[in-house]
Amino acid sequence: MRLTVPKGWHVVRHEGEFSAAQPSEDDLTALAEAVREAGRTDPSATENPGVRGGGSRRGHLRALPDPGKD
Repeated sequence: MRLTVPKGWHVVRHEGEFSAAQPSEDDLTALAEAVREAGRTDPSATENPGVRGGGSRRGHLRALPDPGKD
């Protein structure tokens, strides 16, 4: 297997084993609070402003006329 890195970078190989970090109580609390907050949001307030009735979507790209043709 060949590995290339950007110029000026060095490859470092870890000798040994990695142990998976166990989630802390702070991590679990933050996750639970984020889920609760997401459940509290008003769905009508987060509607996509680019969506119109009738199923058509207003895109952010536009077709412009060729500037060389008049």
